[in-house]
Amino acid sequence: MPEIFVVLHNVSSVQKLLDFAKLAFNLEIKYVIVTKIGGVAAQAGVADASKLAYKLNKSFIVLPDLKDAIELFSPDAIILISQQADKVFSPSTIANKKRVMLIFSGMESGFSKIEQSLGDVYKLPVFKGEVPPVASLAVISYMLSGEEFKKDQS
Repeated sequence: MPEIFVVLHNVSSVQKLLDFAKLAFNLEIKYVIVTKIGGVAAQAGVADASKLAYKLNKSFIVLPDLKDAIELFSPDAIILISQQADKVFSPSTIANKKRVMLIFSGMESGFSKIEQSLGDVYKLPVFKGEVPPVASLAVISYMLSGEEFKKDQS
């Protein structure tokens, strides 16, 4: 299993930020990264998420933009999750990687073309419309820990 970094990009909702951080921390993800944070999430959400990270001995990192996160962590694979993508995410997508950055959009509008050019864009199987970031992270976590991942590895 590769080392996974999760990124919540372009978020302004405190609740969306906290829900995402809580799930990521409970999934034993070591680094939770937030980029391009704005609005109330930047004022109140960062403080609450940082406090939670400290209590759980986790890393919560806030960076200005996606490029900064990519430069700092140097992942082997950069995967943006968007239901507007053509390719479908599966565990085999990251099977041979050592360091994977999974990026989720905090805005319903998704990623810009420039942001999409920073990595490979994949959608989740089954879903037709956009899926909130916390739900997307939960689905991917299930896919990577379930029987589906074990089958792909054999």
